[in-house]
Amino acid sequence: MPVAPDNQLRLLSVHAHPDDESSKGAASVHRYHHEGARCVLVCCTGGEAGDILNPAMDTPEVRANLHDVRMRELETATGIIGYDEVVMLGYRDSGMPDTPENDDPRSFARADLDEAVGRLVAIIRRERPHVLVTYPDDQEGYPHPDHLRVHDITMPAFDAAGDPERHPDAGEPWQPLKVYYSAWARARILAMHEKFVELGIESPFDEKWFERPSQDDRITTRVDVTGLEHVRRGALMAHATQVDPTSPFWFGLPPEAAADVYPFEDFILARSLVDAPTPEDDLFAGIREKVIR
Repeated sequence: MPVAPDNQLRLLSVHAHPDDESSKGAASVHRYHHEGARCVLVCCTGGEAGDILNPAMDTPEVRANLHDVRMRELETATGIIGYDEVVMLGYRDSGMPDTPENDDPRSFARADLDEAVGRLVAIIRRERPHVLVTYPDDQEGYPHPDHLRVHDITMPAFDAAGDPERHPDAGEPWQPLKVYYSAWARARILAMHEKFVELGIESPFDEKWFERPSQDDRITTRVDVTGLEHVRRGALMAHATQVDPTSPFWFGLPPEAAADVYPFEDFILARSLVDAPTPEDDLFAGIREKVIR
């Protein structure tokens, strides 16, 4: 496996299941990849417990081979996004709370925490990312056990990766410089809702959406992804078992309207070891000048 050069910016995203990489930060990763950064995805589970949300894909053959199908979907989606490599962390999808999958000892939610952190530390030390992207500490809006676990392993791995006394068999220590939480802004939901209303299309965003907790006051970093809506759309469509192409939530707006309604992706800076004032418009703010000379 080739080693990324020292003067190349490097980003590592940690996601729970195949398809999460397409709904969170896909356009930003695409932008950074095409600017020359190395972008690596860690997918913690195989998505074996996922529901088939597209009726056209709900067949006995697909159900019997859901893991393999989702791996093929992941390969297609990450190719569209521009990930340079996909690394599977090797755990089984935990399913939702109080389901049989959640009790499976192979599931991510049941994994030994230190072991799971060690697996991620080994990937960080091998890939030497400057920036990590993970899930927030506050996931009240969607408390999936695997999403919670992604946060629980990424934050200690950020510190442990640079500590030679932690996981000494996981490779030469490497300290990332920043870790971000991906965020779905209330402002984004509101802008989409208003566009539906403006176009006379029934909005999928009812009052319940606006009763959910907002984290907009925590957003520190807004990445401009103008002209890249097709990346997110194409990557989502690649996950044919998980995303219904008739879904008004994902695809209710015409492509030309969706492209302009909110051309940003939002992040919360959780930890930083560099001097970069917020608000930011770049995940590599404060890092570029140290790496690219």
